[in-house]
Amino acid sequence: MFDNLFIFEMANNHMGDVEHGLRIINELYKICKDFPQFKFAFKFQYRDLDSFIHPNYKESTEFKYIKRFKETNLTPEQRKILKEEAQRLGFLTICTAFDEKSVDLVEEHGYDIIKIASCSFTDWPLLERIVKTNLPIIASTAGASLEDIDRVVLFFENRKKVFALMHCVGEYPTRKENLQLNQIDLLKNRYPNIPIGYSTHESPDNFDSIKIAIAKGAKIFEKHVAISSEKYGINAYSATPEQIRKWLESATDAFSMCGLLGQRYIPTEKEKLDLKGLQRGVFAKRDIKKGERIDISNTFFAIPNFEGQLVANDMSKYHEYIALKDIKPGEAILHSDVSFRELRGRVFEIVKKVGDILVKSGVPLPNKLEMEISHHYGIDRFEEIGSVIINCINREYCKKLIILLPNQKHPVHYHQKKEEAFHILFGEMEITLNDERKFCRKGDVVIVERGVKHSFKTDIGVIFEEISTTHYPDDSFYEDETIVLNKNRKTPIIVWTDWLLRLY
Repeated sequence: MFDNLFIFEMANNHMGDVEHGLRIINELYKICKDFPQFKFAFKFQYRDLDSFIHPNYKESTEFKYIKRFKETNLTPEQRKILKEEAQRLGFLTICTAFDEKSVDLVEEHGYDIIKIASCSFTDWPLLERIVKTNLPIIASTAGASLEDIDRVVLFFENRKKVFALMHCVGEYPTRKENLQLNQIDLLKNRYPNIPIGYSTHESPDNFDSIKIAIAKGAKIFEKHVAISSEKYGINAYSATPEQIRKWLESATDAFSMCGLLGQRYIPTEKEKLDLKGLQRGVFAKRDIKKGERIDISNTFFAIPNFEGQLVANDMSKYHEYIALKDIKPGEAILHSDVSFRELRGRVFEIVKKVGDILVKSGVPLPNKLEMEISHHYGIDRFEEIGSVIINCINREYCKKLIILLPNQKHPVHYHQKKEEAFHILFGEMEITLNDERKFCRKGDVVIVERGVKHSFKTDIGVIFEEISTTHYPDDSFYEDETIVLNKNRKTPIIVWTDWLLRLY
């Protein structure tokens, strides 16, 4: 109901003259036909002057509002004529009721929405009467404190009312430095489930504020409207039909410039081509043999790139490219020259399996998990041979957590520089030190001295703490030379612990 709703506020600009009021409605209707993308409403104001004005001041000319209201007063029948004309032309109809008797008349005349003016925002006797209607409510908030807005919002919510709030400044006209458009953000953030609008009293030649309000996410837009004639003038904050046209054109531009809401936009073909021209192409750094993996070690990146060529943006650690033919140094590497496999899904499948055992174990974890997925014979065989290492600290001393899944093995290797101790935290494993086998359970500690060949395996899964001297990346020597030659046997990934735990 409230999305992209533009409200034309008649107020007293009918000047107490039904024909003049009808002319305003019809002139605005002609403008609205050119903007079918928007919903439009006409808003009127009802005051029961017999009860609204104190008996002692009914004939007073001292107070400008009393004088204005009396001079422009319409009978209930005349008010209904204006309402029905707006309705006939397809406008939603809205009425601001300033007293309880006027609420009765709003219901009798069959309005679509009832409005609460800023001056009545905490008029609790009036609010109590309004919430007894079945009408949706729009409430303006000019001058209200946050505490008062909170109270009114809670009052409506407790009664399950359909309602919207309007940012508004009650200065007539409002100077641009006083528009306080950031209040739209405040209201949207404080009441995220309530539609927020913008009721304007700025100069009718100001076509910028509507753009800002739209960009900030306002859903409803209200402006006073009027028509000048030889008989009637216009106040400083009411817009003529042509000013309304420019206002709506400005709103159209704003919606166009803001684009999609709540989802990522799809780039145009021109944007794609413009960006592609600035991306670095992938070229062979040396001879690449058929069947060899293509990565940053045997390629370089430079412009220009060519049609069908890999670009640097394609070279993710989660992308596996294998040469389908021999490629010479300096040659562009084309998509047709390689086979491709996406590894991201596989990596996160492994992270999920490791998360299962970590959660089950209850082992305390660092806030940030710097993981290494070791897949000595390729990621497809990880569940058979491999491990996951969580690097905690590496200085003169080093601490890691090492995780093996059920029925997983870690192959034979040794270190020349570091000495290490394994402290079993969860599960159990069999470790082989040179030719000696040991069966280890939770709580066991195993010392692995420099030069000692060791391997381990588990049937049920294991987590152990590795405490050692400084770790050096070139200090792991595998018995199987094919592992040493595999430069892609580790996949690093950083995972935040709170994110991982939210998966469970």
